[in-house]
Amino acid sequence: QVQLVESGGGLVQTGGSLRLSCAASGLTFSSYGMGWFRQAPGKEREFVAGISWNGGSIYYAVSVKGRFTISRDNAKNTVSLQMNSLKPEDTAVYSCAAGSRRIVAMTSGWVDYWGKGTLVTVSS
Repeated sequence: QVQLVESGGGLVQTGGSLRLSCAASGLTFSSYGMGWFRQAPGKEREFVAGISWNGGSIYYAVSVKGRFTISRDNAKNTVSLQMNSLKPEDTAVYSCAAGSRRIVAMTSGWVDYWGKGTLVTVSS
């Protein structure tokens, strides 16, 4: 049974930082592209960042490029999202995703598995 478990969400002030982590189990982690998506209240889920199985290809949404950094550790079966210079519009539930197909940025069709998400709230 595949499990993706996120951690690290919370409340932070504008301009602050948070680091999200996702622990994966039940899959051959090093064979999967991994990503982060977010869904703000009343909005559709959107792609945030993705990283290929070996870290050789990385993708970001325009809205977070230069502020967020995705990374993975295949030895620990984890993927992380370092979020800096946070803005109120970054407030959302952030979910981890895993896919066996090639990542296509800004889409979710490549995703096979989803985590339940962790809430990030950025106060103004």
